[in-house]
Order: sequence, then C-alpha cells, then structure tokens
Amino acid sequence: MASPDLLFNLRNLFYLGAYQAAISSSDVAGLDADAAAERDAIVFRSYVALGSYQLVISEIDSSAATSLQAVKLLAMYLSGDKEGAIASLKEWLSDSAIGSNPVLRLIAGIIFMHEQDYPEALKHTHSGGTLDLHALNVQIFIKMHRSDYAEKQLKSMQQIDEDHTLTQLANAWLGIAVGGSKIREAYLIFQDFAEKYPMTGMVLNGKAVCCMHMGSFDEAETLLLEALNKDAKDPETLANLIVCNLHLGKPSSRYLSHLFLISYILTRSPQQLETDLYWLCSTVQLLFHPDSTELQPSF
Repeated sequence: MASPDLLFNLRNLFYLGAYQAAISSSDVAGLDADAAAERDAIVFRSYVALGSYQLVISEIDSSAATSLQAVKLLAMYLSGDKEGAIASLKEWLSDSAIGSNPVLRLIAGIIFMHEQDYPEALKHTHSGGTLDLHALNVQIFIKMHRSDYAEKQLKSMQQIDEDHTLTQLANAWLGIAVGGSKIREAYLIFQDFAEKYPMTGMVLNGKAVCCMHMGSFDEAETLLLEALNKDAKDPETLANLIVCNLHLGKPSSRYLSHLFLISYILTRSPQQLETDLYWLCSTVQLLFHPDSTELQPSF
C-alpha cells in the first residue's frame, strides 16, 4: 500500500495561490528528508509569491539544499538583482553535479520566461520530468502562441495524473488560450477549485477571465472586485478590471494609475513603465479596434 502524501494539501494551497495559508499549514509531521526539502521549497516560494524577497534571501544561506538556493535566486531576480541572479543561475545549470535538479530547472524556466527568452527557458524545462515542469512548459508555449505544443504537454500531464491540480490548471489555461467551447470547460475547472479550496485571487481571476470571454462582464466585475479586496496590489486583478470596465463602459483610470504605480515600484524603471503602458494600450486597442494598424498611446 502506498504511503500517504503528506504534502498534498500544502502543494494544492500553493498551486492555487493561497500562499499565506500554505505557509501557515507547513508544519507537517512525519516528513522524511526529501519531503522536508520539498516542503521548505514550497514555503519559500510562497514567501516569494507574497513579495517577501529579502526574507527569503536572508534566510537561505550557502549551506542550504540546491532547491532552496534556486528559490533564493528567484527572490534575488525579482528583487532587482537580475544580472547577479542570471549569472549564478547559468553557472549552476552548467554544473553537472546540480544542473539537472528539477527545482533549479523550474526556476530557470520561470526566470527566463520573465525575460521573455522562451527558447532559453525551454532549453531547461522541455524534457519535463515533473508535473511542475510540464505545467510551466504549457505556460511558455501559450505565451509563444503555440497552443499545439501546449496541448502535447497537457496530454503528458494527463497521462501522469489527470486529476492533479496542476493538470487541471494547465487544462484551464489552455482552454482560455484556445477559446470557443473550451472557455466553458475552463470556467467549470475554476468553479470546482472554488468549491473545494479557499477562494484565492488566482481562482477569482481565472473565473473572471472566462466570464469576460463568455460576455458576462457584470459577473466578471463582481469576481474581480472580490479579488481586489483580497489583494489591492495584484497586477493581474487590476489589469483584468481595466479591460472589464472598458467593456462595461465604466471609468478605469483609478485601476490604470494604480497598476502602473505598482509596475514602477516593482521595476524602478521608467522605460519598463513606458513599455507596459504601450502594451496595455495595444491590448485595449486590439480589443475594441482589431483592424487598426496605428497606435497613439497617451501619457
């Protein structure tokens, strides 16, 4: 008889964006060394997701396991030390002793995806090996507008564990990307999560995006306002509220200004702020004027 998976609940909380709940539930008894290392990586990744970069950097020292050192690199990268983090990451990936570590490869994929260097990200993640890596591959291929390759990754996940939370999430992500009848299926996946687990901003945003695709903008707004109450600084919620309010004919300037203030604080880069503004203007223009070929962003 297989032994119980003591980290099942902890993983699901993390995957669904319940980061504080994951941290609070991390005191799991009876873990062996490998499971304890996985638990610690999940906890520190939860702190990273909450923006507690300095805590992670200060708590993980040079004697920590490779998986934790990888999470520390992600915290360094997101805190602004991009060059240092990427230089160390490349050095570790080239080390035959640790370069194949699945968490290190996962963090490499996440960092290079942030850099929008998708070929480099896939160089370290494409071989899979874990559901986390396959799920990241799905995200990368969706960003590359290659839903065909994303679907292959999803099928690999379904062969491993069709009911796994990551498999269901990947199915929903791909459904939203493909559109059509798949949107309803994605909505039902997020609804199922909402009934089984604590409601999180991630789940609320997932349901809201599905609602917008189905033309239910009032319901989407309700879901997004609930998400905003949970985290008023979440960029995804703010961006979705902007698009939703534009479709409803409501003012969105408050959300827009808040979004770009957060973007500037996170990047400390006026150039990135301008890029983000141009991207959003492009997105909004394509939503309302898909045949337009010129863009005049206003500042």
